[in-house]
Amino acid sequence: MSHSRRFGWGRRLRQLLAALLAAALAVAVVAALPTALGGAAPGNPAAAVGPPAGFVELEGRRVLEIRAAVGVQTPVEMARRGNRRLAALAADYSVDPAQLVIREDPPYTSIGLLRNGEFDPQIAVDDRNAARFGLSRQQLAERYLGQIRGAIERYRRTHRRQDWIRGTALALLALGLYILWLRGQIALNRRLKRWIADPANRRLQGLHVGGNQWLTADQLRGLLDPLRRIVHGAVLLLVSYLSIPLFLGLFPPTQALSQTLTGQIRALVVGGFASLVRAIPDLISVAVILGLSVLLMRASNAWFKAVELGNLRLRWFYPEWARPTARLVGIGILLLGAVLAYPYIPGANSKAFQGAGLFVGVLAALGSSAVAANLIGGLMLTYTRAYQEGDRVSINGTVGIVHDSALLVTRLRTPRNEVVSIPNATVLGASIVNYSLARREIDEPVVIATTVTIGYDVPWRQVHQLMLAAAAATAGISQEVPPFVLQTSLNDFHISYELNAYVADVETYRRSLSDLLGAIQDQFAAAGVEILSPGYHAMRNGNGSTVPPWPAQPFGEAPPG
Repeated sequence: MSHSRRFGWGRRLRQLLAALLAAALAVAVVAALPTALGGAAPGNPAAAVGPPAGFVELEGRRVLEIRAAVGVQTPVEMARRGNRRLAALAADYSVDPAQLVIREDPPYTSIGLLRNGEFDPQIAVDDRNAARFGLSRQQLAERYLGQIRGAIERYRRTHRRQDWIRGTALALLALGLYILWLRGQIALNRRLKRWIADPANRRLQGLHVGGNQWLTADQLRGLLDPLRRIVHGAVLLLVSYLSIPLFLGLFPPTQALSQTLTGQIRALVVGGFASLVRAIPDLISVAVILGLSVLLMRASNAWFKAVELGNLRLRWFYPEWARPTARLVGIGILLLGAVLAYPYIPGANSKAFQGAGLFVGVLAALGSSAVAANLIGGLMLTYTRAYQEGDRVSINGTVGIVHDSALLVTRLRTPRNEVVSIPNATVLGASIVNYSLARREIDEPVVIATTVTIGYDVPWRQVHQLMLAAAAATAGISQEVPPFVLQTSLNDFHISYELNAYVADVETYRRSLSDLLGAIQDQFAAAGVEILSPGYHAMRNGNGSTVPPWPAQPFGEAPPG
């Protein structure tokens, strides 16, 4: 092992020990804070009357509770003096706990040390303090005496030299095991990091559910790596926190603090387990309600799928209504299940749930107007059968195929393969041209109309003939209904002729229109007729003409000449 790695592990070990010591000191400060502030014991109504109670402690353990002090002292001040005297008595091994006796000294009952026939008072009990406990002065003094003797004996049993040696040896063993575990945890974390980041790892090929790829390999790695860091940090903190009571319990001065931390951890674990056990019936109720909701949603989807495919026919229900209605019914079933399951969710009546519900309500109020308008628009468009998916429509000048008709937006795929999303509230107030409805509903094709202007010098019958010939020569024009020509206006210099032809397939609408315009140009050029559309102006010298040569030359070839 290199020097840098040894120094790195040494630095980490020092940092770890410093962190453990800081955590232990922080916990000790928090545990000692109520005593330092002179707080009363929780759940004791008698201590809440008058000044705050004081506690005489020995190495963090409470020995005596003082609710009323002797003379003008406060209970906290009297307890502070008692702490020093009790620590001195416990550390003086020449003092036998049996030498502590009670002596009446009205109006007090004193507890003191009797040595060589001399009585040395340590603490006094008066009637006010005894009345706070509901005892007589002599009874409270007897209780205090037993508690003091027990604390001194316990202190001396745990402060022997062999106790310190054994505690030190066990602490070193526990520290060694902790360091070994820490190194193994860090090594495992590094191996897991390399395993996730390895592009050749065949086990990380994305997330596939039901034949659909929900996540790619890169996205899955992007989720697993932060999860690895979070779990690694959480395990380090948890094990380090659990090891603090272990280390503190090996040394006599910190055993009381260790017991306090152990009690807190035990209470947390036991309380969490008890809460989980109490929540099991409610969780079962939630699972049953959600399971029934899922079954109802699947049954509803299957029923509407049969209607959409035509396997189940209803006179009053159109097949194109099946999919959006299935979505609405599914949302309704899901909301109903959530409402029924909400009271059984653990913590549903807590302040956190109430705050979350208030936040969701505010968001819903802020965005409800636009969402409700689009939702109502989507429902009206669906059930008025303005269009359905796959129809060719024109909405506010946007022409395209209906790619998706959702409850909030309608998406059109234009001939340039652009997907245009239009809010349903806008669609509801716009003019909609549906090119596919006529063929689907009344089995008739859609008409293409185009206008050309021809001069008065060309007979109108010839123009009709040429335009009908152009329609007949176009591949996308249907012949099941004959095309026709209308003269729409007599202008100053020319006449407007409108050709109306039926499209065989609405999907080729634009292509058929382009082919029809090309055929019109070919027919008129072959006949030597000028097209003055939309408005043609030219300087004439009496000889020129704007009719292109016929037949037209292929692109890229020079004209004969």
